[in-house]
Amino acid sequence: MSTTERRRTSARRENLLGDQPGAFASARYVRITPMKARRVVNMVRGLPVDEALALLQFAPQAASETVYKVLESAVANAETTEGLPTGDLVVSVAMVDEGPTMKRWRPRAQGRATRINKRTSHITLVVQPADAVAAAKNNGKGA
Repeated sequence: MSTTERRRTSARRENLLGDQPGAFASARYVRITPMKARRVVNMVRGLPVDEALALLQFAPQAASETVYKVLESAVANAETTEGLPTGDLVVSVAMVDEGPTMKRWRPRAQGRATRINKRTSHITLVVQPADAVAAAKNNGKGA
């Protein structure tokens, strides 16, 4: 992608990647608690894409299926929009933000009610070439 095309990119991409090559994907309003999703996302952060996909495919957590789909989408975005080869991609940024909470009520004894919080998550994964991730780490240490 040329520099003139890169100027027209979204603010979200600018915030996540800056001028670095790479792609991202996100799933918003996923009906899983952020704490449970973060357990799965922490497992794949920093891993090569093929290892991360293999790990997510056999992970017993319920959130692993959603994270697997988001990672596949990020890889597809890198391949189609950025033209990056999928073999050397690494999960560079993986984050789970809290979405809106649906509040429900459950009847309890003696006419009381307690609140049930049904939490949602926003899952974002960024994939970058391994050499770009290594260069970014080296630039961060030198500064």
